[in-house]
Amino acid sequence: MAATFAHESIPRQAAVPRSVDELLALDVPTLERLYREARVPAIQEVKGNLVGRMLPAPAAHPAVQDAMRAFARQSFFPWRGKTFAPRDAHGGEGWNRVFSDKNLWFRFTTSIGPSRAGAFDALHLDYDHPENPFFIRAIQDEIRTVAPGLWLGQAWLVLGGKPSLGENGRAWLALYFALQNP
Repeated sequence: MAATFAHESIPRQAAVPRSVDELLALDVPTLERLYREARVPAIQEVKGNLVGRMLPAPAAHPAVQDAMRAFARQSFFPWRGKTFAPRDAHGGEGWNRVFSDKNLWFRFTTSIGPSRAGAFDALHLDYDHPENPFFIRAIQDEIRTVAPGLWLGQAWLVLGGKPSLGENGRAWLALYFALQNP
C-alpha cells in the first residue's frame, strides 16, 4: 500500500524577503511577524547610504495602505533612505536622505535598546536633537535585521517626552519602513 501525505499539514517555511520591494508587497500582519522574528543588528553592521522604502501604516485602511505602497514605489517619492555613520559598538549617527542622495536631513543618533514592539532589542534611531523640527523630534525609529543587508523598521510617534511604551507618555506605531544595502 502506498503512503499518502497530507501536504497541508506539513508546515512550509515562508520565503525570507530579500529586498525592500519584497517587503513592500507584504501585509501588516506579516510585517509584524517578520519584525518579531528578525534579529537586532550590531550598530557597526548598519552603515553607509541605505536604500529606503516606506511601508504601510498599521492603523490605515487597506485602501490607504495600497495607496501608500503605490506612492512609495514611485521614483519621485521624496524619501530616498538613510545614511548611517557608526562611531563604535555603542552608537553612531545618521541622517535621512530626502529628494536626492545629497540632501541629508533630520539627524539621528543610534543605540541598541529595548524595542517598543516586544520583549527584544532593536537598533534605535533617536531624532530628539535641537536642530530637528519639533515634529521630527517626536519620532523614534527602530530597526531589526530581516536578512543580510536588509532591515525592517518601525517609526513610532512619541508624545509626552521620550518614554518607552507604558511610561510617562504615549507612543504610536505610525508606519513600517525598510532599508537595504544598495
